[in-house]
Amino acid sequence: MSGKLFLCATPIGNLEDITFRVLRTLKEVDLIAAEDTRNSIKLLNHFEIHTPMTSYHEYNKIEKAHVLIEKMLAGMDIALITDAGTPGISDPGEELVSMCYEAGIEVTSLPGPAACITALTLSGLPTRRFAFEAFLPSEKKERRMVLEELSNEIRTIVLYEAPHRLVRTLGELYETLGDRRAALCRELTKKHETAFRTTIKGLLDFYEKEKPLGECVLVIEGKSRLEIQKESQKAWGKMSIEEHMEFYESQGNMRKDAMKLVAKDRGMTKREVYQYLLEREKER
Repeated sequence: MSGKLFLCATPIGNLEDITFRVLRTLKEVDLIAAEDTRNSIKLLNHFEIHTPMTSYHEYNKIEKAHVLIEKMLAGMDIALITDAGTPGISDPGEELVSMCYEAGIEVTSLPGPAACITALTLSGLPTRRFAFEAFLPSEKKERRMVLEELSNEIRTIVLYEAPHRLVRTLGELYETLGDRRAALCRELTKKHETAFRTTIKGLLDFYEKEKPLGECVLVIEGKSRLEIQKESQKAWGKMSIEEHMEFYESQGNMRKDAMKLVAKDRGMTKREVYQYLLEREKER
């Protein structure tokens, strides 16, 4: 029988956040695939885990995945761990998981810490619906495209950023999204954990003067529905009501249905649209 892949979430700071199940699994599997073995050995030594390790990271994720899959097909159980948090979230683990399924290998995920969820719950911003973007693309064209998409995102936005790129990213966010409520979360689960709650502009002004330190998680308020409605009304306002009606009727809508849609788009009542059209017809 083939082995199994265990996705093991590890602490993002505080070592007490590891689960009993993860500790047991790391001791029982045949091999641990770690993003950075030099970093992970500290965790394993702390908990007196002596399971052999091998490296699995961004630069060998495809070639090494084939090696790991061969081992699992031969009956070996393997645990995958990242530097911190849950494997597969903004790291090469997603490639290995996909390839395991293609090879018919069973995969299970052992839940635990994730920086994006920790920051979201700490931010004080709406948590019911959110968009996790991880790190913005480095390529300029793709980065601009993603930022433009985020400018109309109504859900709370969660981003990762390195300290040396933080000011640049905040500047781009302010330029594209405007000044929205935001929280910058640092040193999550550690002694000096902070959640700096202000706005994008407030964060930009502060970190243009103060040097950013530590890995950062940005949580940003989504675009309000009221703002979207105002922009929509402004756009429709460039069109006459007659042209607006013609637009919907040309799509096959009955006149009364077209009136409802026009009224909704322009922030009017259906009666107001009807009265306007009636008066225009009398003028003719």
